[in-house]
Amino acid sequence: MTSVEAVTSALEKLGIKPSAMVEHDAAMTVEAGLQAIEGKCPGVFVKNLVVRDKKAGLFLLSVRHDAKVDMKALPQLLGVSGGNFRMADSALMTEKLGVAQGSVTPLAVMNDTEGAVRLVLDKTLVADGATVALHPCTNTRTCSISGAELLAFVNSHGHEPLLADFAAAAAGNGNGGGGGGGGAAKPKEGGKPKEGGKAKAAGGGGPTKGAGKKENASEKGIEYTKAGNLPKWYEQVIVKSEMIEFYDISGCYILRPWSFSIWEAIKDFLDAKIKTIGVTNCYFPMFVSEAKLQAEKDHIEDFAPEVAWVTKSGDGDLNEPIAIRPTSETIMYPAFRSWIHSHRDLPIKLNQWCNVVRWEFKHPTPFLRTREFLWQEGHTAHATKEEADVEVLQILEFYAAVYEELLAVPVIKGRKTEKEKFAGGDYTTTVEAFIPAAGRAIQGATSHGLGQNFGKMFRIEFEGADGKKAIPWQNSWGLTTRTLGVMVMVHGDDKGLVLPPRVAPLQAVIVPITMKDVDEGAQLKTCGEIAAALREAGVRVHVDDRSNYNPGWKYSYWELKGVPLRLELGPKDMAKQQIRVVRRDTNDKEDVPLSILPQKAALLLVQMQHEMLARARQTRDSYVAQALTWEDFMAKIGAGNLVLTPYCNEKEFEELVKKRSKEEALAAAGEEAEDDRAAISLAVKTLCIPYEAPPLPDGTPCFISGKPAVCWTLWGRSY
Repeated sequence: MTSVEAVTSALEKLGIKPSAMVEHDAAMTVEAGLQAIEGKCPGVFVKNLVVRDKKAGLFLLSVRHDAKVDMKALPQLLGVSGGNFRMADSALMTEKLGVAQGSVTPLAVMNDTEGAVRLVLDKTLVADGATVALHPCTNTRTCSISGAELLAFVNSHGHEPLLADFAAAAAGNGNGGGGGGGGAAKPKEGGKPKEGGKAKAAGGGGPTKGAGKKENASEKGIEYTKAGNLPKWYEQVIVKSEMIEFYDISGCYILRPWSFSIWEAIKDFLDAKIKTIGVTNCYFPMFVSEAKLQAEKDHIEDFAPEVAWVTKSGDGDLNEPIAIRPTSETIMYPAFRSWIHSHRDLPIKLNQWCNVVRWEFKHPTPFLRTREFLWQEGHTAHATKEEADVEVLQILEFYAAVYEELLAVPVIKGRKTEKEKFAGGDYTTTVEAFIPAAGRAIQGATSHGLGQNFGKMFRIEFEGADGKKAIPWQNSWGLTTRTLGVMVMVHGDDKGLVLPPRVAPLQAVIVPITMKDVDEGAQLKTCGEIAAALREAGVRVHVDDRSNYNPGWKYSYWELKGVPLRLELGPKDMAKQQIRVVRRDTNDKEDVPLSILPQKAALLLVQMQHEMLARARQTRDSYVAQALTWEDFMAKIGAGNLVLTPYCNEKEFEELVKKRSKEEALAAAGEEAEDDRAAISLAVKTLCIPYEAPPLPDGTPCFISGKPAVCWTLWGRSY
């Protein structure tokens, strides 16, 4: 069998270095392969089938992992007459391609020196800008290379591939190939990809461009546009700006100092807010027994599929499995029972800053949907419902302030419907943000009124001032590191991060512009004096005096990291006792006298913070629409809007909206079903019943049921 080393050596001879090489357990199926590389290996995972026909011969079909291959359509697709294709047996596969079953890959054609196997590539794998993830002849590794590099590799081993449109064939249009003859298309003469690996795709129209890929983009910068390819743009921004690093456990990520310092700013801001209403911090264990976790079945039902369990200690099994907290109600409330006996013990207002594990099965997205995340969770108990209700809304205002005052992200405050509320609670309030580039909402944070439900379940009682036994009214509320992802997606641009000044780890960077015959010592001394004056004015500033990088490189580096102000100091600036100030958000430039720089910089930072929120709010508002009928509703949802409708607020019709919206979107896309593991869905859901909404005239019909509407409700597709 071919070794990984032999494959990497063959790649290196062509100057090809995989952008990722992931080691994992043996993946015998496509599903296992996808799970093994989730969040670790970029590119489209390649599915491979080796098929044979007595007359046509042996074919290796390399397609997208989600492509459908119709054996009956293969003769026309491949341009062969007749044809009765069957899967080849594993012995023949090993004999001709030198790989075992489960390890097949288009790279295996390096072993087919006799040309016994004809390679067929799904044309989308080699489209401009495509990246593929495939096995290097063993199913315990997966590597990522570009589609152009794949073409170069197979051509160098004497295999000119056929490029076929499997998607078109699956859609039933008959001719999934090109070239006029009904078969697959061949690359141009010579078999070499031209101009950086471009190959002519089937269909006669040339290759489809890599979605959102910038022309001649540097690998050190952001290679995709936000509008053209939001997922790739987002991944590159958070990695190349040094916010996160991928980890070898899927769904878990390393928060580097640049992102963690932003989380610390959020933590410090919110911590100060909650302490003004008497909340104190504490810490409870992260482990919870199975008995306690199951104590409130209605509450834990929604979390059950995501609970991670510890079952072993060393080589031995534990007497009983221990869960890692998905949330802490069942951990904290038995303690509340021990502490609360009299009305004098109330209120209890506790908060903890900690981590949580929810073993998501959907595709993870850093910050937005992860298996481990950081958060704060507040848990309080009160003598009266009125007191508890007041706190729910106080906390909601604090969360809105985190988004709007710190992160410059506008949010919509409202109450969740019965269907969307926190399991086991009386009601849930929420702040909802919006990602214009995706046309999707995202839940920002929630504050729950739990009522007396948990008190009854955990038998928490106190003696009131009247001497009667009573059950306390409880709340819980939480905000997570999702905040960072929302900030990135709302404000970032094609150059990288754009950080709001209040949370930026550095608010200004000074870049000295060195030239020949310039006294660098004097220049750096001036930079140091400027930095000291700015720090005195409360500006977080850094002097980039690295001599191994030129000013242009430094500009791009700090732009990518989103630093609000760039201060450029050249010889002419020194002579004029001024400095050039460049805003990251607008790229506006201004020459500022050094004598007033501290005041000017501080003013600009305040102005930037205000203007970033105003721009984001104006953009968000342009995506909020009203609809009174189903047809109008779906048209506006399809345009990427949040939609406000009159609604009867009945659960069955909420389910109907989700079902119909998903079915209609799939039908419009020509799809039969949605991947259950997808992080985002085509279904439309309620986001909230907004606290600020227009008057609802009496008799207004619900847009879906026709019954009298009782409220305006905000709907949208959501992360």
